[in-house]
Amino acid sequence: MGLPEKIETRLFINGEFVESSNGKTFDIINPSTLKLVAKVHEASEQDTDNAVAAAKAAFPAWSALSPDQRGEYFKKLANLMRENSDELAALEASSMGRPVTEFWDAYGAAAKWDRYAQVGYSVQGTSSVATPGFVNMTLRQPYGVVAAIIPWNVPLYFLAAKLAPALITGNTVVLKSSEKAPLTSAKVAVLVQQAGFPPGVINIITGFGNVSGSILSSHMDVRALTFTGSSRTGRIIQAAAAKSNLKQVYLELGGKSPAVIFEDADIERAVKETSHSIQWNSGQVCMANSRVYVQDTIADRYIELFKKSFENDVKMGDPLEARENGTNHGPQADEAQHKTILQYLESGKQSGGELITGGGAPSDRKGYYIQPTIFKNTPEDAKIMKEEIFGPVVSINVFKSEDEVLAKANATEFVSPRLAKVQDETW
Repeated sequence: MGLPEKIETRLFINGEFVESSNGKTFDIINPSTLKLVAKVHEASEQDTDNAVAAAKAAFPAWSALSPDQRGEYFKKLANLMRENSDELAALEASSMGRPVTEFWDAYGAAAKWDRYAQVGYSVQGTSSVATPGFVNMTLRQPYGVVAAIIPWNVPLYFLAAKLAPALITGNTVVLKSSEKAPLTSAKVAVLVQQAGFPPGVINIITGFGNVSGSILSSHMDVRALTFTGSSRTGRIIQAAAAKSNLKQVYLELGGKSPAVIFEDADIERAVKETSHSIQWNSGQVCMANSRVYVQDTIADRYIELFKKSFENDVKMGDPLEARENGTNHGPQADEAQHKTILQYLESGKQSGGELITGGGAPSDRKGYYIQPTIFKNTPEDAKIMKEEIFGPVVSINVFKSEDEVLAKANATEFVSPRLAKVQDETW
């Protein structure tokens, strides 16, 4: 699969595509081939202000529409996403390395738009006459301008998950895509225009957190902000919101999810699911089970099968050519992510745990690839047990009792999904 001849790289403000006001661009490098994919326009302070102003101007007319009227635009956009799934997959593969065969996002995002097209009336408030002599009412109103800052690991899906609920309830939006993976968001802007959304209702800009992200966080005309990303950035956003207009902030931050495998679990199924969890999208998933606790009576067998899965089932290759070459494991998103994971791997080797497989970058391949890696019995206070790595790195530790593993699994500052495997699947 190849890239489209024309890749949209401009900012989408007030229904039009514009170049950055100061002429700045940044490079998108294919993390597999290390070749230049595109030069993307970087939103300046003025561009970000313009996007917020456009959203503010569009708010009165958009919020005056009925949910059904807003939903009609959603349905058109959903259909366009499905029609352009292959192109969106290619853009994602070339910008952040996801194999095209692993790309479900266009259909997943379209389903979000379709769903929210139907639910606008369900969040309009309540009324009650249950108290004699009183009529009790709650009235829900849109905020106004909502900012959304999305991550680079599953950008198309996060775009839909953040924009659709905000828009169906009458808000207008400014979305900042990640500088690591902005191409699918820019393509969505093209589809937004084709779907006929009124100018200013959806504004999509690209840029860096210290400029456009910072401005959105502190902007007095932004009434709510939703962000998915690192805990460090989340703290900065929350502080900026508090120091400006106390805007409502919705944060979805990092994860260090544990999986717990008890001795009566279906061991082959447990290996299949837990190895896939940490390997999918090259481990760049906040819900990935980066910590696995396995009961001592089955630990050797479980780790043996896990190691075989990593060594035999994972095929690295060009994510754009996954349909031809069977690639199911792409590179990390960019050089910065690659370097960070290599640093964590060195830390893991020094922590006292046992390296079972992997542990570095493959020597026979260019690009930002990392070998799927297993550490065994790493100390609980080690850096790789406490911090989010965001790569294909799993720590498998052995436990004896349920009380022991509950204490270890919950010894984290992250509120992230937990998975337990037992025979009846009901624990």
